[in-house]
Amino acid sequence: MARINDVGGMTGFGAIDTSDDAEPFHADWEARVFALQRALLVKEVFNLDEFRDAIETMPPGEYLAASYYERWFHAIRTLLERKGVIEEGALRDD
Repeated sequence: MARINDVGGMTGFGAIDTSDDAEPFHADWEARVFALQRALLVKEVFNLDEFRDAIETMPPGEYLAASYYERWFHAIRTLLERKGVIEEGALRDD
């Protein structure tokens, strides 16, 4: 079963922007999410396969509407809740 991130061969997504962006992060929160993900991997709270799966199983509408690091934060929240590290909804702002 194809997931929303598997868009190979699909049409209608427009051209890919391949211009070089010198900035790795566009906001401070993105750098924090990156650091948090790295720390949780080092502490073996989850692994890369679990992290990728958490991103790829996002509901299609949420996945398409989210930025790169919004997807990362979604995966972190999902995995921390799933593993009982935090209570469900503890890191949600909705």
